[in-house]
Amino acid sequence: MLKDLGVKPYVFPMPVLMIATYDENDKVDVMNMAWGGICSHDMVALNISEGHKTAKNIKARQAFTLSIADVEHLKEADFFGIASGNNMNDKFERSGLTAIYSQRVAAPVIKEFPLTLECEVVECQNTVYGFRVVGKIVNVLADEKVLDENGKVDPTKLNAFVFDQFQSGYYAIGEKVGQAWESGQELMK
Repeated sequence: MLKDLGVKPYVFPMPVLMIATYDENDKVDVMNMAWGGICSHDMVALNISEGHKTAKNIKARQAFTLSIADVEHLKEADFFGIASGNNMNDKFERSGLTAIYSQRVAAPVIKEFPLTLECEVVECQNTVYGFRVVGKIVNVLADEKVLDENGKVDPTKLNAFVFDQFQSGYYAIGEKVGQAWESGQELMK
């Protein structure tokens, strides 16, 4: 029996994305967000509140990095979603993580996160649904420890986690349970 739950943002899994930016003084800011993702082969879309320090930094610098945090850094990633850069001047420093300047965009790369997309802003949109940033991926950086023997990202080595919209939990991912465009082939007959 199906039960009506009303209007909820219930999609699972939701990615846990770390948006890193620089402010006007080259101070690092990192924000944890789940309302975003890939919207084309080389584009990302982020829906964030325009009041966030991250939104101000993105508008000013026209660049950001988007990282996947791993389970090892879950505490720091969650902290980036709890603390506001508008209210906590030493937010990034408290995390104990390390930032380096991106070689391609005016944004920081957080060394401890295993996968980072370096992005430049294509468009900032103010709509009835809120503030949306569309970014072009100009490069992807991956820690060698998450690569397979062919130089591709191995999701089981990534040790990523996702956000649970139902009960506000985090869940580790990584077990392969099928092969895209092959697992359903028998139904094609």
